[in-house]
Amino acid sequence: MEYRDYYQVLGVERAATADQIKTAYRRLARKFHPDVSKEKNAEEKFKEVQEAYEVLKDPEKRAAYDQLGANWKQGEQFRPPPDWGSGFEFSGAGAEGPRRRSRAGRAQGGEGQYSRQDFSDFFSSLFGGETPFAQGGAGAAGMAGGNDHHARVDIDLEEAYRGTTRTLELRRPEVSSEGTVSVGTHTVRVTIPAGVTEGQLIRLAGQGAPGIGGGAPGDLYLEAHILPHRLYQLDGRDVTLTFPVAPWEAALGAQVNVPTLGGAVAMTIPANSQSGQKLRLRGRGLPGSPAGDEYVQLKVVLPPAASPEAQALYEQMRTKLAFDPRADLAR
Repeated sequence: MEYRDYYQVLGVERAATADQIKTAYRRLARKFHPDVSKEKNAEEKFKEVQEAYEVLKDPEKRAAYDQLGANWKQGEQFRPPPDWGSGFEFSGAGAEGPRRRSRAGRAQGGEGQYSRQDFSDFFSSLFGGETPFAQGGAGAAGMAGGNDHHARVDIDLEEAYRGTTRTLELRRPEVSSEGTVSVGTHTVRVTIPAGVTEGQLIRLAGQGAPGIGGGAPGDLYLEAHILPHRLYQLDGRDVTLTFPVAPWEAALGAQVNVPTLGGAVAMTIPANSQSGQKLRLRGRGLPGSPAGDEYVQLKVVLPPAASPEAQALYEQMRTKLAFDPRADLAR
């Protein structure tokens, strides 16, 4: 099912005023009225014009439709304004649904002459089949909570460790007193707690879309995205640091200072450590209950044989150490 552009149906810009929309509707309604028009498919065109005008003639309904946007996909929820459907005529039997007026009634009637039953599948998928609030979630008093908004916020790993604040500008539709719809900005300041993890949602109550008919506003959910770090790899609350060591530090053991998110700490490298071996610093990852750990992965780095003295030392190691790095391959 394709999105139906009601502005295009009426031949007006999205920034058109209420008077411009009414003028366009009246012109097209006269052109395609099925009792007088000789245009091809006049009745179908007339219904399209009626449908577009039902949506765009009221500022609240228009703003709700504009929130939907051309990126709408079938099945997404839509919240119509509280008085949606007031221009339709319904039968008293309820189960029979909306009834159509006769051709004579259409000729004499004004705006809203066609029932919901005459409108498109796109219209019905948004506003429901037999009741104006089938998909809107509004109650009998015409109240509906606002939609929740979602956004992504990028932070550094250090900010995730200690917490930070962000000032965000949110974009949302606003209706002017003339009935035009524009996109305005709303500034919020959010506190990101220490220990936030990748993908964690931070809820800002009442900072989503405004409610309808006095309903409560929706919430804003921020999804935390922790940017890649030059030293650490993040896994949940744990961090891993690749830590270079000299051959003699790995072979003989050493006391070294290791960077952590909370500052450098002393660590013992055991004798006979191997490249790729991981040592754990408990509780040195992101804070939480429990806090994460820091894993220090050793990487043995060889000095270059760039001088005669260095070459001589490597030659002594080759002749004096009974070491075969590929001994395990012969098994």
